[in-house]
Amino acid sequence: MNVPRRCNVLMLYPLFTAESFWSFGESCKLMGVRRPAAPLGLITVAAMLPQSWAIRLIDCNTTPLGDDDLDWADVVFTGGMLPQQTDTLRLIELCRAKGKPVVVGGPDPTSSPHLYARADFQVLGEAEGVIDEFVAAWESGVRSGVFTAPKFQADVTRTPVPRFDLLKFEDYLYIGVQYSRGCPFTCEFCDIIELYGRVPRTKTASQMFTELEALYQMGYRGHLDFVDDNFIGNKKSLKQFLPELAEWQRAHDYPFEFSTEASVNLADDQELLNMMAAANFFGIFVGIESPDPATLVAMRKKQNTRRNIAESIHKIYGAGMLVTAGFIVGFDSEKVSMADAMIEFIEEAAIPVCMVGLLFALPNTQLTRRLAREGRLRPNHDSAASTMSGGDQCTAGINFDPVRPLQDILMDYRQVLERIYDPAAYASRVDRLMTMLDRSRQRQELPEGDIRNRVRALETVHRVTSAIPEAHGPLWKTFLSCAKRDTSSARIAVAMIAAYAHLGPFSRRVIEAIDARLAALNEQMPPMVAAPASQPISPPA
Repeated sequence: MNVPRRCNVLMLYPLFTAESFWSFGESCKLMGVRRPAAPLGLITVAAMLPQSWAIRLIDCNTTPLGDDDLDWADVVFTGGMLPQQTDTLRLIELCRAKGKPVVVGGPDPTSSPHLYARADFQVLGEAEGVIDEFVAAWESGVRSGVFTAPKFQADVTRTPVPRFDLLKFEDYLYIGVQYSRGCPFTCEFCDIIELYGRVPRTKTASQMFTELEALYQMGYRGHLDFVDDNFIGNKKSLKQFLPELAEWQRAHDYPFEFSTEASVNLADDQELLNMMAAANFFGIFVGIESPDPATLVAMRKKQNTRRNIAESIHKIYGAGMLVTAGFIVGFDSEKVSMADAMIEFIEEAAIPVCMVGLLFALPNTQLTRRLAREGRLRPNHDSAASTMSGGDQCTAGINFDPVRPLQDILMDYRQVLERIYDPAAYASRVDRLMTMLDRSRQRQELPEGDIRNRVRALETVHRVTSAIPEAHGPLWKTFLSCAKRDTSSARIAVAMIAAYAHLGPFSRRVIEAIDARLAALNEQMPPMVAAPASQPISPPA
């Protein structure tokens, strides 16, 4: 009889680039947590490994890695996204020095496997389609190799419940779950369709309720984020799931508040908006990218055209869900300055939290392949080590030769950040958002045990405005205005003010980094040649 072998697996979630829009370091401190999000990918892979294997998870963003952890391990699993690339490579070298075999996987190793050649194993693509091959190889004594999953074929209806028990819930602002993978659209700059395909694959409703029930029984309450690439990518399946989700929430007295990412055409479907509101969704991330229709067409984001995007955002507000939006500066189709148009749109739409980044040619995308054909990709374009900030697009974007002068792009970007994260402008958007946010269909109170209940409104506003004195007047005015409306408005306004504890200082640091890039570019420019004194410059005819 074959007795299952015990194997000690150490899972290491690498550090993110310190200067990242998504780090929200100061905001997390205010909320009493260490990081915004937990490592869903690793705990999902952990659930796919043999039950006889012992697993230990260390999130390097929240917990120090000790020598005793490495001594315990038979094998180390690591990997992640581009902003984690630098630390992933560091961890690989650390493990090699300790004689520990390393398995690397995730989006960045899948897109740029050549950068991770020092790892003993590469598990590329969706884990469901290849992890059994790795396990069989390991148990047969193989100690190196590359295992590549067939593209877009993983059956997510067989994905096990993630190992939520490996997490320390108190370290995170929210926990992630996943309903679907893939996106039906064809945005040129996006790597999602290259990693997961254009046909969204969904889990079953029973799978999702098993996951939710697991979290509920473990005592977790509060914010859950559906990490789907586009939550509404498969509307038919979603509309069958959401009413059941709303009923599950009612039966359990609304233990969770949900957020997710969706395309802006969500606003076209009032039935879907109502369903999400009834299930207690409170926030949506929307990739807007640009207010310019020609640019949207050029980047193949046609779902954002033929509409008034600001009005679409306001419709989502009308369903009680706030919008966080993504914008990108640096597309080829930007013939002239686009800063004013982007700023005006953000103000019109009243979106407080805007992730504005420089265009970054991600590896293995339509954009990168086109730029390569045109001879415009810069050397080591996919290497975080070649950027000034380890791969964060806020400061390290434009990793190719742009059509517009780089100085003009950087000046536009600088202007957008400076204007939208001015304290008065930010506070005004929060105030206008709250006048449009109709939360009559959502649960007003947070559930007992939600970590956000520890946040004291007056104390939070005081701490933020004390740290950022120039924001004192605008933020207090907005908070008091929202507090007069209702308690739900005040709670969300406080969350937006807590976000500014990160966004305000971070935007200024990015502006300083952009100023340094501009200064370096100016130094590289050849000096103007003055005309000889005997040959005065003639005025134009």
